[in-house]
Amino acid sequence: MNEKGVYEKLKELGLVLPSAPKGLETFQLVQPMTDDLLYLSGLGPAISGQDELSGKLGAELDMAQGQRAARCTVLNALALLHEYLGDLNRITGFVKLLVFVASDPAFYEQPQVANGASQLLLDVFGENVGKSARSAIGVTVLPANIPVEIEMIVRYR
Repeated sequence: MNEKGVYEKLKELGLVLPSAPKGLETFQLVQPMTDDLLYLSGLGPAISGQDELSGKLGAELDMAQGQRAARCTVLNALALLHEYLGDLNRITGFVKLLVFVASDPAFYEQPQVANGASQLLLDVFGENVGKSARSAIGVTVLPANIPVEIEMIVRYR
């Protein structure tokens, strides 16, 4: 990508970075691991502090809503990375996504929900940077009844 590639791609996709989420006094949202790796704490889908979606997949929410929650969560992560790094073009890879999906006991499609997150990264960064290792895990409940929480490890320069 050229120097402004990520921001041009976001604009082309009709996406606007929200305000970066804020952490709590007891932990950091971004923690450097090495000189070129960052760990992002679990983030949810609320954009700029507004809860858009709540509930469990397979009960209150359907697949499209789950994928939208995953996409919103990635947008929050990108906003946080923009604030921390100053330029999303510094990102050279998404090493790992860990996607938690609040699920009804009969819901088994957590990977398809996580595809909402992975696809957004591929759309914005392309395959060389945006394709990551990933786990998608169904859980009984997430904080504040959010449907999706995502942690990630990011490589940057």
